[in-house]
Amino acid sequence: MPFCTINNVDLNYEIIGEGKPIFMIHGFTPDSRLMKGCMEPIFTKKSGYKRIYFDLPGMGKTKGGTNINTTDDMLNIVLKFIDTIIPGQSFLLAGESYGGYLARGIIANRPEKVKGAAFICPVIIPQFEKRSLPNHTVIVEDKTFLNQLNELEETDFRSNNVVLDEKTWVRYKDEIVSGCSIADQEFLSKIRNNYGFSFDIDKIKFKKPSLFLLGLQDSVVGFKDAFTILENFPRASFAILDKAGHNLQIEQENLFNLLINEWLDRVLDVEEGTTI
Repeated sequence: MPFCTINNVDLNYEIIGEGKPIFMIHGFTPDSRLMKGCMEPIFTKKSGYKRIYFDLPGMGKTKGGTNINTTDDMLNIVLKFIDTIIPGQSFLLAGESYGGYLARGIIANRPEKVKGAAFICPVIIPQFEKRSLPNHTVIVEDKTFLNQLNELEETDFRSNNVVLDEKTWVRYKDEIVSGCSIADQEFLSKIRNNYGFSFDIDKIKFKKPSLFLLGLQDSVVGFKDAFTILENFPRASFAILDKAGHNLQIEQENLFNLLINEWLDRVLDVEEGTTI
């Protein structure tokens, strides 16, 4: 994977395919493997998209920078990365958790360029203590498989997922734990202390096709808070999925694929009737 230098930070990124650019923004602490794991299977049957995966500063293979101390700084890096990779072009966004929060910041700064956005278990309220959260609940538990994990593995798996079976474990380990294990925690602690934007990111209505995918059992960001910004997204499909926590894209893979495909189709319907 190549690097793109922005403000003295070398962003690790990968481009797959040709066509309409779609930026894939992972959550806080994991890396681009999270987005690649859930999004690439969709494009095995869908052409015409340039998928742009990248590691945010301090995560994956992208080092943190001394000049990045807040989420405002993080957004500035991402905006400059977009402008560098596809100067002047319009694009789509898909963001998970913190990546969904950054996506709203991108829309606030580039509303005319973003032609559609998908939010996967997005952060709505940055302050954890102010979120409306359900208690953590396990919905499916394969005890025979769980007996194969060591104590640390099971504790981590159980605390972050609501479907505890082998299929979920394999993807969770490969797509999420793999990135979390190499994150620069010292750097990320700076961002945690300045996690929210300093400006209002929901001051405009985003009238392009969008999608909110929320887990009914998501005890990290919840689902109720998303209702507070829904009026700002008049073309949003809004899905709250049962048997889904903060790793909805893994735990409800089939519904995730169907809904992402439907969102892409809605974007295409708009584009076929307009010049972009």
